[in-house]
Amino acid sequence: MTAATLSAAPLAAAPVRRAAKKVLPGFGLTLGYTLFYLSIIVLIPLSALLFKTFSLTWEQFATAVTSPRVMASYRLTFGASLFAALVNLVFGLLLAWVLVRYKFPGKKIVDALVDLPFALPTAVAGISLTAILAGNGWIGQYLEPLGIKLAFTPAGVVIALSFIGLPFVVRTVQPVLEDAEKELEEAATSLGATRLQIFKRVILPHITPALLTGFAMAFARAIGEYGSVIFIAGNMPMISEITPLIIIGKLEQYDYAGATAVAVVMLVISFVLLLVINGLQAWQRRNAGAPA
Repeated sequence: MTAATLSAAPLAAAPVRRAAKKVLPGFGLTLGYTLFYLSIIVLIPLSALLFKTFSLTWEQFATAVTSPRVMASYRLTFGASLFAALVNLVFGLLLAWVLVRYKFPGKKIVDALVDLPFALPTAVAGISLTAILAGNGWIGQYLEPLGIKLAFTPAGVVIALSFIGLPFVVRTVQPVLEDAEKELEEAATSLGATRLQIFKRVILPHITPALLTGFAMAFARAIGEYGSVIFIAGNMPMISEITPLIIIGKLEQYDYAGATAVAVVMLVISFVLLLVINGLQAWQRRNAGAPA
């Protein structure tokens, strides 16, 4: 091979490499449209939220976000959201397992009812739960004589958040269970593994990323919930008042800077928690041998 041929070979290969990078036609246009849409829907509103908060001095900001009433609402909002997400983690897995692994009359109806919190207006859900769990409700009238009060308490907030968050766990775990290889379970059974061992060592590692995703989605949804909670919570300051209601109250008092300050705290905490959960998901995928 001559020297001219050797020098021409890299030149001939270069256009091929450049062409290989353009996998999707119109990538630049679609990327620009994506960034434009993301900016209009997400980035610009969040930027306005931050700029409004910057109108406060540091002392004013600290006073607005650390007052006793606001701190009590943080504890209730994040605590109830976390507890409701954990409840949905357990019962959502059980419900997804039943829908995937068993056949029974009315299965399609139960499967459709899982999506009811998606379609039902949150205010309607809150009114319905209040009517059922109040002292004169269908269930509350039997519980209150026993000293169990659910409506207008933090327990009612947890129930409302569990109701609206359940579909996130079920719909995330259900397709993963459907795609699970049953041959692995049969192989484990033939080797003498018990049902608990099969679930712990074969099934659970496979569905853990989906469980964490459903947990994160239910948790994030519960943090910002408003409509279904205000009716059943009772909205008593320092007891059953959620942070979104604090923000609404400040807006009604024309304290826009104070409302945005509390909203920024909610935004930062939610973002940090979602980053932690996504990190756990990536760690789980790496341990399972899947790409992160």
